[in-house]
Amino acid sequence: MKKILSMSLIASCLLASVPVMAAGEKIGLLMSDLRLERWQKDRDFFTKEAESLGAKVYTQSANGSATTQISQIENMISRGVDVLVIVPQNGEVLGSVLSEAKEAGIKVLAYDRLIKFAHVDLYVSFNNVRVGEMQAQALLKRVPKGNYFLLGGSPTDNNAKMFREGQMKVLQPSIDDGNIKIVGDQWATGWSAQAAMNIMENALTANNNKIDAVVASNDSTAGGAIQALDAQGLAGKVAISGQDADLAAVRRIVAGTQTMTVYKPIKKEATISAELAVKLAKGEKINTTGTVNNGKMNVPSVLLTPIAVDKSNIDSTVIADGFHSHKDVYNP
Repeated sequence: MKKILSMSLIASCLLASVPVMAAGEKIGLLMSDLRLERWQKDRDFFTKEAESLGAKVYTQSANGSATTQISQIENMISRGVDVLVIVPQNGEVLGSVLSEAKEAGIKVLAYDRLIKFAHVDLYVSFNNVRVGEMQAQALLKRVPKGNYFLLGGSPTDNNAKMFREGQMKVLQPSIDDGNIKIVGDQWATGWSAQAAMNIMENALTANNNKIDAVVASNDSTAGGAIQALDAQGLAGKVAISGQDADLAAVRRIVAGTQTMTVYKPIKKEATISAELAVKLAKGEKINTTGTVNNGKMNVPSVLLTPIAVDKSNIDSTVIADGFHSHKDVYNP
């Protein structure tokens, strides 16, 4: 009997000495619009990395609605997540709901797009001013003189404004010396290809088709503009920029209807963000590259370097990275 009791006591002590495994960190991933190819890739890369680190990722998409996104953030707060990783649909309207997150002790990581006028613990993106510079530089190289049309992205996206800042930094000297003339400047609500097509149709009519270059801020707007250009027999004759290295855009570059795109190694951005989100949840130290002011505070930031892509380096960039396959690009 004594032996049985002793064995039971030993077993109890052994069990008591085994550490209880803590549940994984809970991350709420709030995407602006998963209907777009770009964000589907971010979601997949982010989730894979975060879950490999033991975290649980809960994903919701606002599908282009700022109101929906606020409700989704409130839902994540109620669910008791440790970290909110947000691609804001409208980066200027989240201050109130993120105050609730702060009060609940939930960390906030602004992903790819800056969240304005709110408490944000970390911002991970690319150097978006540099993106705009690359777009303008590529067009100026091809069209050093002529009529330029500025086709901006969503006016509620802070990134769109940063792209424009970079574009104008490069274009202004040529505007000042009269080499180029800005014949129009409009913004495509929601980065919509349809909106971009309508804008371009009106711009071509207003300028009697005399447009030499279109500074389109991403591939979706570039695609819409190229549809309008194609209807007038101008696709491939008008230089046009883009961004995101969407498959359709890379194919257009090969075909000659789009001049360039800006490739942002999304896998790197998503993977780093997942690692940093887990660190935020654990309260671990994070090394940043600097800060970005969001109108409320200087947000600790990690800014990555974008890459300009044209016909000459598709193989060594997006294909070499496995972002798109050679077959998908050249033999769709």
